[in-house]
Amino acid sequence: MTSDSERTPDRSSSSANELPTPRQTPARKRRFSAIWLVPLLAIAIGLGLAIQSVMMKGPEITLSVIHAEGLEAGKTRVKYKDVDIGTVTAILLSRNMESVQVSIQMTKDASDMLVKDSRFWVVRPRIAVGGVSGLTTLLSGAYIAIDPGVSKERQREFVGLEIPPVVTRDTKGQRFVLGADSLGSLDITSPVYYRRIPVGQVVGYELRKDGSGVDVSVFINAPYDRFVSERSRFWQASGLDVSLNTEGFKINMESLASLMIRGIAFSSPPDDGTMQDAPRKEGDPPPQFVLYADSASAHRVPDTVVQPFTMVFNESVRGLTVGAPVDFRGLTIGEVASINLARANKN
Repeated sequence: MTSDSERTPDRSSSSANELPTPRQTPARKRRFSAIWLVPLLAIAIGLGLAIQSVMMKGPEITLSVIHAEGLEAGKTRVKYKDVDIGTVTAILLSRNMESVQVSIQMTKDASDMLVKDSRFWVVRPRIAVGGVSGLTTLLSGAYIAIDPGVSKERQREFVGLEIPPVVTRDTKGQRFVLGADSLGSLDITSPVYYRRIPVGQVVGYELRKDGSGVDVSVFINAPYDRFVSERSRFWQASGLDVSLNTEGFKINMESLASLMIRGIAFSSPPDDGTMQDAPRKEGDPPPQFVLYADSASAHRVPDTVVQPFTMVFNESVRGLTVGAPVDFRGLTIGEVASINLARANKN
C-alpha cells in the first residue's frame, strides 16, 4: 500500500523550482533633441555657401606686372567701379625673373570683361602733374583695376599697365592729336582749357618717326568736345604770358593753377559749325591740329598772298626780333620774317 506521504507531492520543492515570470515593459520612444538643429543648420549653411561659391566662380586669369608692391595673395581684390570682381590667388616670379605673374580668380559676372583689349593696372598712391590719386589705398591697401575692352576675342593672359590710363573707355568725349615742334613743359594729365575752364587733359605724347616734332594726344570731355571745330586753334597756355609791343604792356594768364601747371588752351570761331556736323565713324583716326607756342601765334590771321620785302638798315637794329609787326598808319600789314647780316657794298 502506498502511504499518504508518497501520494501527496512535495509542494515546497515545486514552488522553489518555479521562477517568477519577468514583466516586459514597452520601450519608450526617443524624442528628437533640439540641440541637433545647431550642427545640422551649420552644415546646411556651409553647403549653401560652397555651392554659391562654385556657381559664382569664373575663369582664372594671369596678369604680368613689373613688381608686386602692395599685392597679397588671398587679400588683394580686383575692382570695377568699386565692385569686387576677382581675388588674387597666387603671386610668382616669371621664369626669366623680369616680371611677376599674378594669378587671379575672377567672378562669373566678370567673364564678359576678359577680352583682348581689356586693360589692368594696380591702384596705388600716385603723385602726378594733374594731382594726387589713389589716396584711399593708404587705408584699404592696393587693388587691381580693370578697364573693359570692346573686342570679341576672349583672352586669359594680360600685361598690366605701369601708368594708369588717364581716360577710360566709359568716359564720354573725343580724342584729338596736336602737332608741335617740342613738348615744352607739357606732361600727361596737363589740363586743357576753353575760355579758362578746364575741359580736358593731355593723355599721351610721342616723338614722330622722322624726329621732326611731337604729337600730343588730348582728350576733351563731353559736352565740351562739341566746341572743337575744324577752325579751332590750340596753343600752349603758360602760367604767365607777358608781352611788350607797340600796343603796350600785356599780361595774360589762363588760371591761377596754370602758374604751377602748364596746359593747353583752345578757341573756336563763334559762328563756326562744330565737329558734330560731320560725325566720326568708329575706327577713324582722331582729328589733327597744330599746337602753337602761344596765343598770339595761334590767332595770327594767315595771309593768302604774301609779298616778301628786304629792308637794309645801316644803323643798329637792337630790339628788333623775328615776328615783330610791320605797321602802316596804325595797321599791321606784316611781320619780320628773318634778320640777317648783309655785306656792305663797296661800289
